[in-house]
Amino acid sequence: MRNILLLCIVSFAFVAQSQNMNKEITTIHKYLDFESKNVSVRTIEVLLPANYDANKKYPVLYMHDGQMLFDATITWNKQEWGVDEVVKQLIKENRIRPVIVVGVWFGDRYAEYMPNKPREIETVERTDDRFKGEIVSDQYLKFLVEELKPFIDDKYNTLKGVEDTFILGSSMGGLISCYAISEYPHVFGGAACMSTHWPALEGVFLGYVEKNLPDPASHKIYFDYGTETLDSLYQPYQEKVDVMMKKRGYRQDKNWMTRKFEGAKHDENAWRDRLHIPLEFMLGKKE
Repeated sequence: MRNILLLCIVSFAFVAQSQNMNKEITTIHKYLDFESKNVSVRTIEVLLPANYDANKKYPVLYMHDGQMLFDATITWNKQEWGVDEVVKQLIKENRIRPVIVVGVWFGDRYAEYMPNKPREIETVERTDDRFKGEIVSDQYLKFLVEELKPFIDDKYNTLKGVEDTFILGSSMGGLISCYAISEYPHVFGGAACMSTHWPALEGVFLGYVEKNLPDPASHKIYFDYGTETLDSLYQPYQEKVDVMMKKRGYRQDKNWMTRKFEGAKHDENAWRDRLHIPLEFMLGKKE
């Protein structure tokens, strides 16, 4: 048996604006020491939608950089995505389907999030010390698909199919999200890649993207970028990716979206401000 410690269940009570004044409860389950055969032991957090119903089934969104999603008091820069607040509000306003969000804490994030597959990766000069160790993103994706997803599907009432399984990240998390939907198109039906760090290792990942984008008939992909701080580097790369998307048959605002945000920086506050856009794109109410 996998040794997993459920550290705590945090419940936030919100008073619904209704005649009966019912309370909406949002719950976060936090698992410490989640063991894996593929990656280092880590923490997993699971955000359940308000009034989670054991008789219903829910789509699942996997998010990288789990440390940064829910609690600014534990982050290095005192910022957070505010995922719980954003998701709760979107569900309350009927703008997205109720969803289970799985926050995956990182180990060595550069090693785990830099895609393995580009053959050129072995010949690129690694002047950035953060990339000088072994790249283990293939192992990280195996962890998500072969270990974490089965655990979540067994523990919670999930919709298990590709059309209801999504992945989202920013910066290096954007790279690994694009890699995940390309490597496992039978698992992930949608990927949101925010402020994607295309310049990593001289942009070596772009060649892989051109050859391996998943079928546009059954997948959705979201990209965005700002214009300030690190995000100011991304537009030329993203424009190349946009050309690839069109060639592959993706249609803007149908199964693909790219957005530019003037003045947006490369930080959690910026991603929080626009998180609703990819969430609505991927999880909007079905017709």
